[in-house]
Amino acid sequence: MKLARTGPAEREQDTPARPPLVRELLLVTTLFLVYKLGRQVATGHTEEAYRNADRLWGWERSLHLPDEGTVQSLLLHSGTLVEAANTYYAAVHFPATLLFLGWLYWHRPGHYVWARWALAALTGAALVLHVLMPLAPPRLVEATGLVDTGQVYGPSVYADTPTTDSVANQFAAMPSLHVGWALMVAVGLIAAGRSHWRWLWLLHPLITLFVVIGTANHYWLDTVVAVVLLSGVLTCIRAPGRRAQAVRSHPSVRDRAARPRPTAEPRPEAAKEAEPVRVPVVVPLIASGVPSRIMPLIPSPGVVPVIASGLASGTAR
Repeated sequence: MKLARTGPAEREQDTPARPPLVRELLLVTTLFLVYKLGRQVATGHTEEAYRNADRLWGWERSLHLPDEGTVQSLLLHSGTLVEAANTYYAAVHFPATLLFLGWLYWHRPGHYVWARWALAALTGAALVLHVLMPLAPPRLVEATGLVDTGQVYGPSVYADTPTTDSVANQFAAMPSLHVGWALMVAVGLIAAGRSHWRWLWLLHPLITLFVVIGTANHYWLDTVVAVVLLSGVLTCIRAPGRRAQAVRSHPSVRDRAARPRPTAEPRPEAAKEAEPVRVPVVVPLIASGVPSRIMPLIPSPGVVPVIASGLASGTAR
């Protein structure tokens, strides 16, 4: 019997096919352009954005949410820390998301498709809110008493005058896509990862939360709405293979999958009939007590079936 092991070809059957690279690049680029254009469409509502900001600030005080100024005071103790937070806000948001999608594309194609559509759905829902509820960030509202750390300490990704900013819509604070995307990155890496250390990816959205509040780019409610939207998206768009991946990762399943399996051996062309086992019986055996009436049955020099010895012993009794 021969033993066969499961090889890479069998394991690859469980891996979804990777989408064509050129198509994915075009799709992601299109989604990014739609995102940028959508934010620009939401511009031109300056007065409404400030009214919504005053209203939202009052809601947070009514709900007894923590004061954004308390978080910012932690940053203002160190100019280096403020600059680091501004840099994190400006330089990590897009690159981290692109690296996340790239890693999933090459290593977890099934999770890549899921994450891509989840990010697209989250961004689409956020664009709808940008249009329906333009909102000035707390750094632009005097009533908050917060410092625009980007303008004071740098670096900043926004123009000095929000109404003339042609690069970004500064009145699209609700919801915080910085927090929404960062949380999706962490959730995606946790769902697709296998290491026990993968839960550390939650530090990314936590740091992002601290940064967007401390730099006065978002309110607490901006981040809450982003989390609620992402939760709804992930409820509708499920991660692939969670149950199958959990079953395959169970120790008993892994051991059974790696266990050698028997394979049938080719049968011989012609099986030979088994011959009886014969032992030489010497004539002097009579002297050991074999009765004389049995002696003629035993040939003198020659070979007899082994059963003869048993017959002789039984007769002797």
